[in-house]
Formats: sequence, C-alpha cells, structure tokens
Amino acid sequence: MAIITKRLALAIAKKLDADMKEGRRHVIAVVSHEGKQVASFGIRRGSRPDASHDHVPQQVYLRPRDAKLLGLCPMSLDDWLEVLRAKGLIS
Repeated sequence: MAIITKRLALAIAKKLDADMKEGRRHVIAVVSHEGKQVASFGIRRGSRPDASHDHVPQQVYLRPRDAKLLGLCPMSLDDWLEVLRAKGLIS
C-alpha cells in the first residue's frame, strides 16, 4: 500500500493548484475546476514530514497508488481530470 506523507500531500496540492486555507489544526487544500470545488483535503501542520496522510487518496478520488503517482509526477493534472471525468464527477 502506498503511504502518503505530508511532503507528498503538499506535492499533490501543488500539482492540483489547490487554494490553501488555514484551518484550526490543518491547512486545507481546496481544488477547483472551472470555478467549482471538486476536492479538498487537510494537511497536518505537525513538523513530522513522514506523518501519514492516508486520507488524501480518497478525498482526491484516487487509489493510494495513483495518489502517490500524482504526487511523484507520473500522473499529471490533466490525467487526474480525466479520472474525474471518467467517474462522472466533472463534465
């Protein structure tokens, strides 16, 4: 199983051009497409870069392995949008 770390969660947020909003315990990455919010996920503020963020794949509609590929670059923003289209989440 692919482990999503804080570093990888931040990379995913950057790749998806997420708007980062300050929450009480987390930074919330809000992903929009054509002016509509399509995904959001929290990134813990703790200093441990290896802290688990295993909630991220589900919240960006991917399997853990695919979420890791998204953060590590083999999957592009356009590839992710195609996954959302295939799942009927965006038009």
